[in-house]
Amino acid sequence: MRAAVLDVGSNTVRLLVAEPVSRGLKTIYAEGVHLGLACDIERDGWISASKLGEARTLASRYAQLARERRASRIEVVVTAPGRQSANADALVDALAEGAAAPVRILSAEEEGSLAYAGAVGSLTSPPKSVAVCDVGGGSTQLLAGTADGPAWMRPLDLGSLRLTARCLHSNPPTRGELELARNEVAECFAPVTPPLVRTVLVTGGSARALRRLAGRKLGPKELRRCLELALSAPSEEIAAEYGLQPARARTLAAGALILSGAQELFGVPLKVSREGVREGAILSLLGRAEVAA
Repeated sequence: MRAAVLDVGSNTVRLLVAEPVSRGLKTIYAEGVHLGLACDIERDGWISASKLGEARTLASRYAQLARERRASRIEVVVTAPGRQSANADALVDALAEGAAAPVRILSAEEEGSLAYAGAVGSLTSPPKSVAVCDVGGGSTQLLAGTADGPAWMRPLDLGSLRLTARCLHSNPPTRGELELARNEVAECFAPVTPPLVRTVLVTGGSARALRRLAGRKLGPKELRRCLELALSAPSEEIAAEYGLQPARARTLAAGALILSGAQELFGVPLKVSREGVREGAILSLLGRAEVAA
């Protein structure tokens, strides 16, 4: 069975069409585009009519692409914007109208569980204990457990786009802005005490972008280098040099700071996973379809 998920996040809207294989998923088609819903939410508390229209149009186009690729099940999942916007109902209506498919707002716990399932499920030999850090534009999910699933979870109401909007106004950010953002991250992580693990997988757009700058392993040295790079030039130049979307490059410093907080918290280098919420959502959708059948 082939399925599709439209993932509506704070930064981007992404489509994944995939089908199950012996272990994990085979990607049939994937695409994403920047929408930046969190900018509206952080500034006004709700999503503007123009952004709702863009979301409706994107949902229609992506659902049509999924149907053209013979996806028999299509679902729209909404992450932080569905939890943080005062007019989340209007967003759901716009997406449902555009996609002509079910729309599900994920709780922070559901989002984290799907990211965990997608990242850990992609490993050929999962370790006995593993943690997953999913950094989105509007929130961050921390989880730890085994191959059977997470046993510990902490959602954080801070993401790369929200941190950029709050603290990192210059392009590139100034040293003073960086310290403000660093303090915000430290305050957010301070109450968290995770279990001991040896492997930490990181997923989300910020993690994948930083992988282009520093490789799959992100330790203190690599994350410092990413921060220095983000401070060295305007985001447009960094985007052009490393093949990133300009909007993603604009949130690099914030993403690096949040991942630095996670790395310090767990005390081990981070490993960037290509899989996350969308893969977990596809697996969930396929599982529910199989039960229904």
